[in-house]
Amino acid sequence: MFEDATLVDLSIGIEDGAVSEPDPASIDRMDHREGAEWLAENLQALGRDVTADDFPDGTALAWEEVHAITHTATHMDAPYHYGTESEGDPARTIDEVPLSWGCGEAVVLDVRHLESGAEIGVDDLREALDDLGHELSAGEIVLLQTGADELWGAPEYLTGFPGMGRAATRWLVDRGVRVIGTDAYGFDKPFDEMGRRFEETGDAEELWPAHLAGRDGEYCQIEKMANLDSLPRKTNVPLVAFPIVVEDASAGWVRPVAVFEGGAA
Repeated sequence: MFEDATLVDLSIGIEDGAVSEPDPASIDRMDHREGAEWLAENLQALGRDVTADDFPDGTALAWEEVHAITHTATHMDAPYHYGTESEGDPARTIDEVPLSWGCGEAVVLDVRHLESGAEIGVDDLREALDDLGHELSAGEIVLLQTGADELWGAPEYLTGFPGMGRAATRWLVDRGVRVIGTDAYGFDKPFDEMGRRFEETGDAEELWPAHLAGRDGEYCQIEKMANLDSLPRKTNVPLVAFPIVVEDASAGWVRPVAVFEGGAA
């Protein structure tokens, strides 16, 4: 089916102890010998006379145990992440998000000219769309290219990006956009910048304004995307981004992939 397709992976994976994560995942690995010992112990508990040495070469199956929050690596935030209600109804958890939201055509909006800590406004979105000669349509997926993914693997990844504001988020959602992605660590501005603005103004709306806009207009966001510069075009990008189902969760890991059938033309 995809023999002639060009596939572009737009994700960052779960890594052990990644310095670009404020809550790094840990991965405990069981090698093939340890797997044989564990499986033999399970069989012995069932009354079977099997030891690790009975497996071919004394080895069996390897596996890993991952300790990570659902907001590790590339993930999709559900409306429930932003609050208990969205648009006056109970906010959907990640297992309640319609699959149809995670597939369709995407447009990439280039905001790499904005400085770290800047707030992405409506005018910035309009300018990026004008540069592409593109008009948004309901159900389209919007991807923000900040260039921050180039910092992955360094502590600066947590601070080196512009973030969305409330007005810009509402502007997209009001036009029927249900999924908005970013190649940055967070959808809002960096933590310290939001804290600075709050201290300066005392305005609670300076704290996670883009996230909390989801209480008034239902949408999902994909954070920590990557490789948007590898896409052969910025409009009409066929995208598949289905989140892992985690019961009653605020987010789920996702691997967004752009699929260009018949090549990248």
